Amino acid sequence: MLSPQYNPHSIESFWIKHWEEKGYFKSNTSVDSLSYSVLLPPPNVTGTLHMGHALGNTLQDILVRFHRMKSYQTTWIPGLDHAGIATQMLVEKHLKKTEGKTRQEMGREAFLDAVWAWKEDHGNRILDQMKLMGLSLDWARQQFTMDAQSVAMVTTCFVKLYEEGLIYRAERLVNWCCDCETAVSDLEVDTVEQAGHLWTIKYPLVDGAVDEMTSIVVATTRPETMFGDTAVAVHPDDERYNQLIGKKVRVPLVERDIPIIGDSFVDPKFGSGVVKITPGHDFTDFECGERHNLDIISVIDHKGCLKAPAPDAYIGMTVEKARHTVVATLERAGQIDSIEEHTMSCGHCQRSGTVLEPLVSKQWWVSAKKLAQPAIDAVENGETTFYPEHWTKTYMHWMNNIKDWCISRQLWWGHQIPAWHCRDCSFITVTDEPPTQCAQCESKNITQDEDVLDTWFSSALWPLTTVGWSENNTDFLKLYPFSVLVTGPDILFFWVARMMMMGLHFADQVPFKRVFFTPIVTDEQGQKMSKVKGNVIDPLAIIYETDIKTMKKRLVDNELSDETISAMRAMSSETTSTIGVDALRFSLTAMTVTGRHVQLSLDRIEGYRYFVNKLWNASRFALMNIEQDDLKQLTQ
Repeated sequence: MLSPQYNPHSIESFWIKHWEEKGYFKSNTSVDSLSYSVLLPPPNVTGTLHMGHALGNTLQDILVRFHRMKSYQTTWIPGLDHAGIATQMLVEKHLKKTEGKTRQEMGREAFLDAVWAWKEDHGNRILDQMKLMGLSLDWARQQFTMDAQSVAMVTTCFVKLYEEGLIYRAERLVNWCCDCETAVSDLEVDTVEQAGHLWTIKYPLVDGAVDEMTSIVVATTRPETMFGDTAVAVHPDDERYNQLIGKKVRVPLVERDIPIIGDSFVDPKFGSGVVKITPGHDFTDFECGERHNLDIISVIDHKGCLKAPAPDAYIGMTVEKARHTVVATLERAGQIDSIEEHTMSCGHCQRSGTVLEPLVSKQWWVSAKKLAQPAIDAVENGETTFYPEHWTKTYMHWMNNIKDWCISRQLWWGHQIPAWHCRDCSFITVTDEPPTQCAQCESKNITQDEDVLDTWFSSALWPLTTVGWSENNTDFLKLYPFSVLVTGPDILFFWVARMMMMGLHFADQVPFKRVFFTPIVTDEQGQKMSKVKGNVIDPLAIIYETDIKTMKKRLVDNELSDETISAMRAMSSETTSTIGVDALRFSLTAMTVTGRHVQLSLDRIEGYRYFVNKLWNASRFALMNIEQDDLKQLTQ
């Protein structure tokens, strides 16, 4: 018979252990039955469980258990992502603190050994947390994006795309993090509004006055990049300046002559209506430069300091110091026309939080438009369906306006690019297996490209990797395409769109029949959860908490430390007043709506704890009134 009082801690921990020991969640693709397959979005190896994970994983678990009860052969595959930048930064800080060494001092091989050691010690924490949530994953299928199977898949697909001309190497403008010292994806940029200034600067006309104008006043928010100016631009219909198009001005401080061009991207109402064009340090200017065949001059290096061909006096200055120095010099020369306060949008690196520099850099790129079209067609034709449906429009907008994807990162942790550079003839040999000589001149003087691939490249191949993409592989034939993907809308383009492109290109099938986008979990006030705000909640802190009111106070005081949470997890099995996994999972499910946000209510969670207790008591009452012989028959 059931105990008189419901004890979520002892009951749930018993069943979690029982399920795993009995292997109830293992799937067998050789069984001739209906298949239901789900791929867990692989959390970062650096990660810990948060409420977004708890919501998405709960909904996946419901779908999997429901289809398991309907006698489907269910397969729910877990995994971990190596999280290139995040992991490398974390381990670098750890080594600096514990050993006083930088990765450069250690060397690549020793540093990677240290990362693998860290991964073995700490990398499975989030998966252990998921087990405590009672998720019915097939843990025997657990994979990692740096496992041998993933490395082989990534290498094979990279080589195929390169041979098809869909991967190429070129010098183009990228978002560069001077702190991480690597290029970052456009999608890994946090745009932040911040206070700045708008300067208007006099650029002298080269051939003398035109309609009594001896100079043209140029508006800019970045005077320090003027050393890289290759044109100034006006709107071709702006009557104030269109007679100047085709003439030249002289860049102050460097005395270089550049053309005045007409381009419709210029807003006549912005500042003076004249802007400087610096293709080497601005994405809009780079596109303008391509339209007008302008030179590209880079004057900022990878550490965020000025470099030649900036004047000698500025070389080595940080961007901020150079900005102040340039403005002061121009003011003394009487070439500053005006200075106004101005709010502008600045890109910040999601990992380091530092301001990003648009820099010209030689990188590896995926030609995305050709890959995107089949992925667009598949959604239009209903091969893959999005829920809620409104995300289809967002997907289509992104895919129809897709740009080439920079896939190389200047890191050590990750999939090293399978390309070897010849020091003698400069040819690049791209191959599955490490070559012994250059494919063109047969020189043995070759070295592998030092860059690694963007983490999202291996993630894009994850549906193929996890089922061992092959026409003769039983898992692939049975599980692919996956029945459903449940994920957050914040990675629609990061991950979902890229999996669609890669799946269709290599397997000629969509990776998923359906994609369900969960709402974003916010706090009770509707604010996004963040460590800065102190409103992040570890789901396990709720599960093992004994007093919601005390927990609320801890949240306000930002006192939910690792030590507190560890103490909660170590509670005695005799504890009866904890919230429990079922109460949290029921709460998240009940709060899930088709909107974009779920406001997490701790009071409702506490209410559902009482509801679970009522179910327990109702079960006890029923069992107390069933004869033992009848009970045995029911449980056979």
